[in-house]
Amino acid sequence: SSDKARKVKDLVARLKALSRPEQRAHRRKHRPWGSFETVASGPSCLVNRISIKPGGQTALQMHRHRWEHCVVVHGTASLTCGESQLTLHENQSARVPPGERHRLGNLGEAPLELIEVQVGAQP
Repeated sequence: SSDKARKVKDLVARLKALSRPEQRAHRRKHRPWGSFETVASGPSCLVNRISIKPGGQTALQMHRHRWEHCVVVHGTASLTCGESQLTLHENQSARVPPGERHRLGNLGEAPLELIEVQVGAQP
């Protein structure tokens, strides 16, 4: 309705007046494999909440200057790290050193929920 549209417009105007980043970009980023949301960030630390669709997997990636620590919150994950393949269940974690090619995948039938902490120089 036009009342709801006006409320959204007013909210965006307030966010812009407060110089809030939400006015320019959504916190949740959608990808073909699922989505991620940055929960916290600083000069040498980034924390993401990641959701991977059933059967989905992230792109193969590598970070030259930072460690990644992944904790499974819900579901069963596959972690390809270099030549190794790990299966991680709820409350299990793994770390990926700088320079290691890696990807995460969802082995379950429900969305996989993870927390990822990146430590080191951020791009």
